[in-house]
Amino acid sequence: MSIFDVAVWNNGVVRMLDQRLLPQEESYLEFASASEVAEAIRDMVVRGAPAIGCAAAFGVAVEAFRLARDGIPVSWSLAMAPGMERLRLARPTAVNLVWALERMRPLLEGEPALVPERLLAEAEQIRQEDIASCRVMGRLGAAILPRPQGRPLAIMTHCNAGALATAGYGTALGVIRAAVELYKDVVVFATETRPYLQGARLTAWELLRDGIDVTLMTDSMAGHAMSRGLIDVVVVGADRVAANGDAANKIGTYVHAVLARRHAIPFMVACPLSTIDRNAVSGAQIPIEERAPEEVTHCLGHRSAALGVKVFNPAFDVTPAELVSALITEQGVVHAPNTEKIRGLFGC
Repeated sequence: MSIFDVAVWNNGVVRMLDQRLLPQEESYLEFASASEVAEAIRDMVVRGAPAIGCAAAFGVAVEAFRLARDGIPVSWSLAMAPGMERLRLARPTAVNLVWALERMRPLLEGEPALVPERLLAEAEQIRQEDIASCRVMGRLGAAILPRPQGRPLAIMTHCNAGALATAGYGTALGVIRAAVELYKDVVVFATETRPYLQGARLTAWELLRDGIDVTLMTDSMAGHAMSRGLIDVVVVGADRVAANGDAANKIGTYVHAVLARRHAIPFMVACPLSTIDRNAVSGAQIPIEERAPEEVTHCLGHRSAALGVKVFNPAFDVTPAELVSALITEQGVVHAPNTEKIRGLFGC
């Protein structure tokens, strides 16, 4: 099963697979400062909440090594503040970015000469933990999927929550990969995910590389597919989940959740605990990123919209917890998530 070097340490720099060029070209870029990593996150070289968190952690480490070349700072906290702030502001919705930065921050204290190595070790630990948690999520999620008799299990997914969106294996695609490993007879319906086409460009590419049966459809075909009995379950990832279970994911997810409820199809969200923002009481407190109008007016670099038209381009929407059949995490599965059940995932 595919694991990509989405964001890794490579001889003193952060190496990233440039996802903007997929599936036509598999190319890697290298970044040597926090500012460069922040720009890569903002420009979608790397995307997907867990992958953004990993990239930000390595961005902190590479910034520390860059500063150390000019001598050990008197105060690492002060020296690192500008770079960490640029990373924090790179993208607002994916909570894993801030989570990773806050996990790195305490390591700025202690023996000054050891700070860069400590930060690098922690960034690598975050990456390894993400790979492990995705595999656990995959197994837990696969175990609760419906099992139709006499035909393949048909899973629909929206956007890309796979190896490309994590440190490896994937959240929603981790569940799909585990289902293929366990049950073999699985087919996937991937929505193209306008306007950035993560489903068409990334999810379809990942699954084809793994030899998984995948069918691509436009976002607006989902209701028709459900009404014809072509979909057994919907599994998606998330960029931020509120304390009550409201889930922010790629724009269009909410529509699919409403359609799934209309057709009595389970709608499941897979994400690590690091994606759950316990400070956000509900989805109303999740910031929604708005991106450039060109993502809507153009498709793969070519204008497809009338000149002068106004554009509304939120990158995410929020699916209310009441529409989520199950929240799949590395700490367990929560059916019909709510505040109390999610609190239990954290042992409190």
